[in-house]
Amino acid sequence: MIQILGKASSINVRKVLWACDELGLPYEREDWGAGFRPTSEPEFVALNPNALVPVLRDGDFTLWESNSIIRYLANQYGGSTPSLYPAEPRARARCDQWIDWQASDLNGAWRTAFMGLVRQHPDHQQPDAIARSIADWTRLMRVLEALLADTGGYVAGPAFTLADIPVGLSVNRWFGTPFAAPDLPAVRAYFDRLHSRPGFQAHGNNGLP
Repeated sequence: MIQILGKASSINVRKVLWACDELGLPYEREDWGAGFRPTSEPEFVALNPNALVPVLRDGDFTLWESNSIIRYLANQYGGSTPSLYPAEPRARARCDQWIDWQASDLNGAWRTAFMGLVRQHPDHQQPDAIARSIADWTRLMRVLEALLADTGGYVAGPAFTLADIPVGLSVNRWFGTPFAAPDLPAVRAYFDRLHSRPGFQAHGNNGLP
């Protein structure tokens, strides 16, 4: 049985839960992180020296970093759903490109705005910093808008792939953060398409932006 260590409200844990649902994988989840067992406990640090969720345990194999985990799951268990993480090198590279873009560019852009406006974190209440974050986030969402207008479907092409899990969760945060966002019709249509997937219903649009 696959074990996932991390609280369900974490966006990075939700990536892994959604990937498991797409692959039809049963799992057990343990609550770790703020509000639950602290990740600073030696038991957890022995699994991930960075003391961050999620951590995956698959038998005697332990892995951290959410994007590495979802890639591992697709490689290890995706034989019946090969389109989720294509084997053809160029198709896989396109998928990886958008997974990495979400982790680096997009995550960095929305962090201050989300932490300040949704989480109300006291360290993220500077209006200028929030405004810069919103501007950066909006610029990158316009990149996504142009991409989706071109593909007419999902981020790596016309079909759903592993890349839509991290990007889709970030889009959920876009629509769940209270600010005057521009109208992005292709992004809105994409968000609507994601609603048809049980994994997104369970982990991507579950009231946890």
